Amino acid sequence: MPKGILVLEDGAVFEGQTFGAAARATGEVVFNTAMTGYQEMLTDPSYAGQILVPTYPLQGNYGVNPQDGESRRIQVRGFVAREECLRPSHWQSTGTLGGFLASQGIPGLAGVDTRALTRRLRTRGVMMGTLTSDESAEAALARLRALPAYGSADYVREVSISEPYRWPAPPGNSARRIALLDCGVKHNIMRILSGLGCVVTVVPAATPAAEVLSLEPEGIVLSPGPGDPALLGYAVATVRELAQRKPTFGICLGHQLLGLAFGGRTFKLPFGHRGGNHPVRDLATGRVHITAQNHGYAVDAESLAGTGLEVSQVNLNDGTVEGLRHRDLPLMSIQYHSEASPGPLDNVYLFQQFLDMVRNSDV
Repeated sequence: MPKGILVLEDGAVFEGQTFGAAARATGEVVFNTAMTGYQEMLTDPSYAGQILVPTYPLQGNYGVNPQDGESRRIQVRGFVAREECLRPSHWQSTGTLGGFLASQGIPGLAGVDTRALTRRLRTRGVMMGTLTSDESAEAALARLRALPAYGSADYVREVSISEPYRWPAPPGNSARRIALLDCGVKHNIMRILSGLGCVVTVVPAATPAAEVLSLEPEGIVLSPGPGDPALLGYAVATVRELAQRKPTFGICLGHQLLGLAFGGRTFKLPFGHRGGNHPVRDLATGRVHITAQNHGYAVDAESLAGTGLEVSQVNLNDGTVEGLRHRDLPLMSIQYHSEASPGPLDNVYLFQQFLDMVRNSDV
């Protein structure tokens, strides 16, 4: 395979062999510690604008298939692996990882010392990087440093839908009408809600609150998504009104939007939380949940004083906020992914908890 390089903004260079599409890619370089789920990661809209580095060394060993995508396309800018498996083995597989990347114009780089790369990101924090195979490291670095930083772009507008649609309804009598604000939603959120008897209408992230309420939903779900929530003033305004009118469940970016809507602040984490084994404690019960996470920003707990919001869950690794609830309003939020994909299924119960809140609410 042709040689390629990953150049980081601090000047570090990692060599490897190209696979996937023959193209350049630039984005924030982040790592994920999950051992499986590369197809779900690649198609997760929360990775928009980023180059993904799985820490597990072998990627592509079970191929790809039409069932495991979490959105309509690959969302990452590029993919970096220690080893690419050229001969996948799985009864559902319909193609290789490299072929999947190539089919959508996404470059990959294999043969990289991903342990050294991960240690650098953990020590210095996530940073911009570029994948290239047709220029020198010096030229790539100069090009990279002339480009805007990851945190300056609104990636939600890039990944959100342009027109509302209804997710296929479950058979029989549907129990609840749910409106879902698409900031970069994963399909498994709709699959779970549909399986619980909900009719889900998905709307663009920039939809005004009045239009969402015109659908007469019984509850609101705020989806995960990419980028800095502080750039999403239009969505914050919508969430502020919706959360005062309807029972609301915020997931990941949706959780951060709720924090901002009620007067809190968010901040960027040094290297984010991305993986399938993050421990979270529920402060009411003391129970520890193992969670799947993918985020680079967090809600500032100290900024919540006087907002009506209370911290309900915390991350046991670094103490950051993992859940919120309101003292008076029917709303709940989590920083992690209750729909997993990839990750543990321990937290699917939160969808039922949300629907119980909808049923018991008189808002």
